[in-house]
Amino acid sequence: MALPTLDPNAPEFTRRFVNLADPRLGAQALETSDDFFAPMARMLNPEPAVFIPGKYDDHGKWMDGWETRRKRVTGYDWCIVKLARAGVIKGFDIDTSHFTGNYPPAASVEACHLADGKSPDAGTQWTEIVPSQSLQGNSHHYVEVSATSAFTHLRLNIYPDGGIARLRVYGQPLVDWTHADRSALIDLAAMENGAYIVGTNNQHFGLASTLLMPGRGVNMGDGWETRRRREPGNDWCIVALAHPGELKRVIVDTAHFKGNYPDRCSLQAAHVQGGTDASLITQSMFWPTLLPEQKLQMDNVHTFESEVAALGPVTHVRFNIFPDGGVSRLRLFGQVA
Repeated sequence: MALPTLDPNAPEFTRRFVNLADPRLGAQALETSDDFFAPMARMLNPEPAVFIPGKYDDHGKWMDGWETRRKRVTGYDWCIVKLARAGVIKGFDIDTSHFTGNYPPAASVEACHLADGKSPDAGTQWTEIVPSQSLQGNSHHYVEVSATSAFTHLRLNIYPDGGIARLRVYGQPLVDWTHADRSALIDLAAMENGAYIVGTNNQHFGLASTLLMPGRGVNMGDGWETRRRREPGNDWCIVALAHPGELKRVIVDTAHFKGNYPDRCSLQAAHVQGGTDASLITQSMFWPTLLPEQKLQMDNVHTFESEVAALGPVTHVRFNIFPDGGVSRLRLFGQVA
């Protein structure tokens, strides 16, 4: 698994919202007009696109993304993607990394909302949410979206043909909390429920957002890992919960982290009203303790229940690791407030 990279020029929506086109959450590439050179599913790969010189397959040069053949008739190519969750889309990254003489000159995006289990067909009504945009080769194209409706499927159109390395669809999952079981314990830090990372002091080797992904980490690259700390202090990240809730159980999973797991961890939490994400960072140092410092072990699932303080409903949690290191997953189970 390639190490994730942070584009310093990426807009805020790429950090604030979940990628609804992530196959690890259940997104799928369903149908395409053509994917002769490179399959449409490859475009949704969560790892950064790579270029492998000298690698060819039966169709020609192997490319890391979706690539159609050279179109010799009128028209354009398209691909339909089923999102992992119905959600309100905030922005896209249409990434043409490593496509230079074979990228599409333009692209647009349409969307629809279908009932569970339904797939688009000839009668589907599509709504254009990204008008035709000019594209460049080997570039990220960040497009902010102002649509307020929730969608389940997208249609990416490329004019007339070519290759897209990656499609990222950042949005807010649509979760109906009005019918949530108030007595059930729900993972309020789950990305698929709408939780997100507000901020972190360091994510040199692995993104903090990985903590909120489903399942266990597949390897050491699939987790939050900070650089080696050479000064006093500790590393931290702040999680905005998917919904206010009273936390009852904490799971800290250090899967695959052995010579580099944190020595200890703790949690602070608060019910925040007003302000912005950036304004929380200083405040979070003074939040009440949710979980006092706990000793951690390598490559282990740590479950804490009796140690979790009764703070009432909270909206945000600060996860502290001492002094540094890597954690695969963080689960925060609570009752919806």
